[in-house]
Amino acid sequence: MKKILVYLKDYKKESVLAPLFKMLEAVFELFVPIVMSKVIDVGIANADKGYVVHMCLILIALGIIGLTCSITAQYFSAKAACGFATKLRHSLFEHIQSLSYSDMDNAGTSTLITRMTSDINQVQNGVNMFLRLFMRSPFIVFGAMIMAFTIDVKAALIFVCAIPLLSIVVFGIMYVSIPLYKKVQANLDRVLGITRENLTGARVIRAFHKEDDETERFEEANESLTKLQKFVGRISALMNPVTYIIVNLAIVALVWKGAVRVDTGYITQGQVVALVNYMSQILVELIKLANLIVLINKAAACANRIQTVFEIEPSMQDGNSSAPSNQSAQAVVFSHVSLKYGGSGQDSLTDIDFTANKGETIGIIGGTGSGKTSLVNLIPRFYDVTDGSVSVNGMDVREWKSDELRQKIGIVPQKAVLFKGTIRSNLLWGNENATDDDLMKAIETAQASDIIKNKSRGLNAEVAQGGKNFSGGQKQRLTIARALVRDPEILILDDSASALDYATDAALRHALRENGGKTVFIVSQRASSVLHADKIIVLDDGKVCDIGRHEELIKGCPVYMEIYYSQFPDEKPSDYKLTGKEE
Repeated sequence: MKKILVYLKDYKKESVLAPLFKMLEAVFELFVPIVMSKVIDVGIANADKGYVVHMCLILIALGIIGLTCSITAQYFSAKAACGFATKLRHSLFEHIQSLSYSDMDNAGTSTLITRMTSDINQVQNGVNMFLRLFMRSPFIVFGAMIMAFTIDVKAALIFVCAIPLLSIVVFGIMYVSIPLYKKVQANLDRVLGITRENLTGARVIRAFHKEDDETERFEEANESLTKLQKFVGRISALMNPVTYIIVNLAIVALVWKGAVRVDTGYITQGQVVALVNYMSQILVELIKLANLIVLINKAAACANRIQTVFEIEPSMQDGNSSAPSNQSAQAVVFSHVSLKYGGSGQDSLTDIDFTANKGETIGIIGGTGSGKTSLVNLIPRFYDVTDGSVSVNGMDVREWKSDELRQKIGIVPQKAVLFKGTIRSNLLWGNENATDDDLMKAIETAQASDIIKNKSRGLNAEVAQGGKNFSGGQKQRLTIARALVRDPEILILDDSASALDYATDAALRHALRENGGKTVFIVSQRASSVLHADKIIVLDDGKVCDIGRHEELIKGCPVYMEIYYSQFPDEKPSDYKLTGKEE
């Protein structure tokens, strides 16, 4: 919690002024019972209407001044809390961005989303209420008790008995509820995770008619969360009735004791009313304090959860070397590379060894789960190798500055993702300084010209969140164009033409060859996509089966032959025998 509060350092003035104005409001509030006692003892007792009016005007003035102080305090506390949450959110987002793919896989997407949204909002509310009430409530509680002693010591002893009892109730409930609120937030993570899975996989769920199963799974998690929240709520709800009972018993004792003291002439009727008012003020403030403590408990639990994310040290340390001055003819070199994902029992890639020269087109083909995407993810250093090394332009990717390395690489991921905005704003992700001519050139190369022509606003056509107003093929072509806008030295197409027809796929590959100079990695399960590559890397179960051109592999690589002839059965020679896998 303390480490999180450092983000308040830029709001020191607001953090001081907010409680200060709240204390001023409390001071004026403490004067109200004294004024009321004067109205009763002097104005009403002597039937002095002028005095009553005069005192009522003072009450109105105290109310206006108190309201002004309250609004001012609210302004400063809100400014500090919102500014604090903004800085915290930016810092947390920046830290998450510094984490590697492995770190984010281990933390979990739903957990990180909860930290960024719900948890930070809870901490913001806690800071806001803390600045408003952490000095006001105790000040009024002890101030009212002191004022009661100035009126009558014996009657004020009731305050001395009531306040410790109230404190025991408040802090006892707080002690029990703190660990339970942590469990509530953990259950919220689970519900959010299930919700996210259902939203992102809605089509799959419907395709397999699993709506009832997913509904049952969600209801089970939601029911668990609801029960825990109700349980914590019941414990917290005890605070108000128990405190009301104690305070009302104290008021009964105060009225009884006050009546005796009035009868004996020690105090006046107005002073008894003032004592009751002070007890009522204590009641209100202790309830506020109790609710504040509950809110701070929630905020503290959420702050600790946020802190756990900050404590995740990035498993990848950024290199400090810039691009080498002596440009190597070898664009990418894999030297006996192995990769094992965290928590995995075996290597996903084993002893991968090959060289991609500048300007070459490298095809990567293999069955599902053979490690194609894992291999290309090592080039921009999304993951670190377990053994061996990956070099770009003659330098190990672990020595590169990440920004400089990735600036040289354009990657089109397996899942085409567009962001809410316009076609232009999405393409400018590749290069924010690109001109319209640069954008159109990339669009033509990506075979996406028809998309622009069919939109009345052209490049300024709207893109819905996730690109939902475009088909799968259109999204893939636009994401390819986005990568080409960067004009990268190395272009990685990770199965990015799976939604394209064969003619468009062929036209795209032809356009990429015409726009030469780039080292292109084409990951695909289509043999036609890698047919004309300078080198084809055939993967099977994370291992390289063979490397060569199509003409070589079709004669001597069983895995490649199996893939190729399964897609082009008409070319299968009469003496070709099925492998054990196919059988």
